[in-house]
Amino acid sequence: MQFPLSFWDISLWLAITAIILLISAEMLSPYYGKINIRIDRKRLRNVAFVVSILFLVTVAVRIINIFFPG
Repeated sequence: MQFPLSFWDISLWLAITAIILLISAEMLSPYYGKINIRIDRKRLRNVAFVVSILFLVTVAVRIINIFFPG
């Protein structure tokens, strides 16, 4: 059975998720205003960076596949 998502779909999903997480981390910044939300901003920002790195890895794999098809 073939996996229903292509590599392009996963890359796009990672990009959108990274953008949403990074924006959320910045909106929860202490300089933005007083917000009574119990979310660890440091952990949220770390997760956003990990998802961003995964997206960049998918981009690198696609570039490698363009230069070295096979």
